[in-house]
Amino acid sequence: MPASEVFAAGLLDGQAALVTGGGTGLGKAAAAELVACGARVLIAGRRVEVVRDAAAEMGCSWVNGDVRSAEGAATLVDTALDRFGRLDVLVNNAGGQYFAPAEAIEAKGWRAVMQLNVGGILEMSQAAFDRAFRAAGRGTIVNVTLSPHHGLTGMAHSSAARAAAEGLTRELAARWAPHGVSVVAAAAGHFKTDALQKYPDAIREGAARTVPLQRLGRPEEHAWLVALLASPRGRALSGSTVTLDGARDNWFGPWPPPNLGGESGEVPIEERRPVRH
Repeated sequence: MPASEVFAAGLLDGQAALVTGGGTGLGKAAAAELVACGARVLIAGRRVEVVRDAAAEMGCSWVNGDVRSAEGAATLVDTALDRFGRLDVLVNNAGGQYFAPAEAIEAKGWRAVMQLNVGGILEMSQAAFDRAFRAAGRGTIVNVTLSPHHGLTGMAHSSAARAAAEGLTRELAARWAPHGVSVVAAAAGHFKTDALQKYPDAIREGAARTVPLQRLGRPEEHAWLVALLASPRGRALSGSTVTLDGARDNWFGPWPPPNLGGESGEVPIEERRPVRH
């Protein structure tokens, strides 16, 4: 595995990390960066072939499992402890949703999204605390959520779940601080991953236009944030939600807005009078 592009060699030497949903997309990118920083990494996922192949590519360990039940979460944490003898970092990356108008979301679908995106975080975090972090007197949990925070068009169930996950992050950070455990959320904006391909054409084509930075994020940029939060420096951010979305959280609609764009479509620059001294 190549060295990290941004962090000093050995940043996470001796650390053991568990990344859920680590076989694809942002989870895979985060796991690869943790490996590059020197951590021993276990990636978890429900599709055996996916996590197995990803682990072989990254040079890390893998396990098949489900985060949505207490028993499944305990098994994943115990697997990390069995293989590494310790667990220092838990990245709750497993999540998902589907595109549908709010009025078309049925109760079953709503519960499924909440169980995965909120219940999975709670089950995994509790298992890591009970089985590893409390006895060790230290640990870091990174909960991956989504931006923008003013709502995800066509995914009201996911917007609600991600807001709940950030509230849970603050609660767990306060509750477990006396035990040396850091809990922080990383809110990811629109990133160029394979997951984007499952959405309708109009959504994919318009994604970058809604980002003031005018491009989709690169998976490695998200991975760098996760590695930072997993490092000793990241502990200072416990209880926080760190947003990485190209300023998408600060805007809604196409960028630049039609009433600000000149004939070329670019935002005009105001002419300034020279300063007289």
